[in-house]
Amino acid sequence: MTADVAPSPLDRSAILQLVQNELAEILEKQPSDIPEDANFSDLGADSLALIELVEALEEHLSAQVAGFHIDDEDLEALASVRDALV
Repeated sequence: MTADVAPSPLDRSAILQLVQNELAEILEKQPSDIPEDANFSDLGADSLALIELVEALEEHLSAQVAGFHIDDEDLEALASVRDALV
């Protein structure tokens, strides 16, 4: 029998790691190649890549925060990795 374990809250460094890992997968890069201060355009991330990133973040973070969602207006404001640290 396994006990239900509530997901642990994510701190800023865990969210940064999540953003780096997801973006690395989308852009076919290593997470270590994605610094916090990098602009998405400098990384080669286009609008489709950003939509994929937001969808991945919503999927992962909805387990932490019920109903977690990033609005389209907020998506337009994302210019850098740091901006994605919700």
